[in-house]
Amino acid sequence: PCHSPRLHPLLRRHVKPKKQHEIRRLGKVLQRLSRATGCDRVVDVGAGQVGGGPLGGDPWGHFPPPPSTSPGLSVTAVEGDSRLVGLAERFDRELLRELEKARARGDKGGLPPPQHPQNAPRDLRAHASLCPQGPRHVAGWLDPRAPGQEFLLPPAPGLAPAARNPLGGPGGGERVLLTGLHACGDLSVALLRHFARSPQVAAVTSVACCYMKLSTRPEPAEPGSPAPGYPLSAWVAGLPGHALSYRAREAACHALEEYAGRLGRDSGCLRVHCYRAVLETLIRAADPGKKRLGVQTVKKAHALSFPEYARLGLPRVGLDPAAVPLDSEPVRAMLGQQHKVVAFFSLALLLAPLVETLILLDRLLYLREQGFQCALVPLFDPQFSPRNLVLVAARAPLDTVLAGLDEDSSEDEDVAGGAAEPPDRGQ
Repeated sequence: PCHSPRLHPLLRRHVKPKKQHEIRRLGKVLQRLSRATGCDRVVDVGAGQVGGGPLGGDPWGHFPPPPSTSPGLSVTAVEGDSRLVGLAERFDRELLRELEKARARGDKGGLPPPQHPQNAPRDLRAHASLCPQGPRHVAGWLDPRAPGQEFLLPPAPGLAPAARNPLGGPGGGERVLLTGLHACGDLSVALLRHFARSPQVAAVTSVACCYMKLSTRPEPAEPGSPAPGYPLSAWVAGLPGHALSYRAREAACHALEEYAGRLGRDSGCLRVHCYRAVLETLIRAADPGKKRLGVQTVKKAHALSFPEYARLGLPRVGLDPAAVPLDSEPVRAMLGQQHKVVAFFSLALLLAPLVETLILLDRLLYLREQGFQCALVPLFDPQFSPRNLVLVAARAPLDTVLAGLDEDSSEDEDVAGGAAEPPDRGQ
């Protein structure tokens, strides 16, 4: 995708085109939920610095989202990494200074109207006459086992007090709209559980990712073990053979549409799957206890030789590349089987939509078992936002919220011609 022409260039800083697309469309859903529920506060969990971060994605990040440009609606961004919170606050200050300069020059095209936030920090309130209401940033971890009134743990448990609960604390408080854009693993599940348990949460929007990080029910079941991230609903838990392996859940995270394009172009990126498979073989040979470790993305891996790729990847799992044979005959033989790796991966990918559908329907059924109105909405363009299904639930009727989403999507189309930018994927 290209940068959105509907956003002023200042509002696109630190935000990739893919994230701009997601922000605009999810923002419109939250606007509709706000009108339907009469709730004027958004709590974004897993906010990162501007987009992404260790706990997931970020609907608003540093720049003012659509809800925040509506009078009376405020955003609280919750992030577990204090460093990312500091970066987000710095981006806020930089943006507000640039907005002030732009308005002083008379450059107002695409900028939100000025507002006067009540709860913004002092340095943000100084710019209130010129700038939109910025989000409030909170450092804290979501506790998936706690009831709603005990929403946050401190960023480093045991070292600092928890931040003020965005849900208002015991005995009520302000109602909120809870959201998580590509919240990783059990974090998405925790958002749904907090919505179900907390009357203060008027509605929730959840876009999931990283299904392989979901906790699952141990076999055999252990008494007193915490509730798993999958299965969530009683109905799916009662199905014979409902268990999903790590491999099945990991496959569900891949982008079918984007991979089909790679196959059609015989893209050089395909070799990275073979690189990763060979690297996994070498890791297990060096240390059998290291299995399925996350190896952070090696940038432009397809342009590297395998030894170059491995020298970057092995230290990330605690191994010394000098102690691992990277250019031996067995390694060359494995690299010669790239076509088999691609064929296997393609077959696994054909089942990915089925696995993802089961996981998401399990969450929808859980909410319906609790008596809530909910829906799965294909909100984003899957060509460049593969995890495009948004689970929407509310304590109010959803008819008016869902009725105009198609019109919103057509109005908000901000994809120019040309191939979509491939989504970020770890290899």
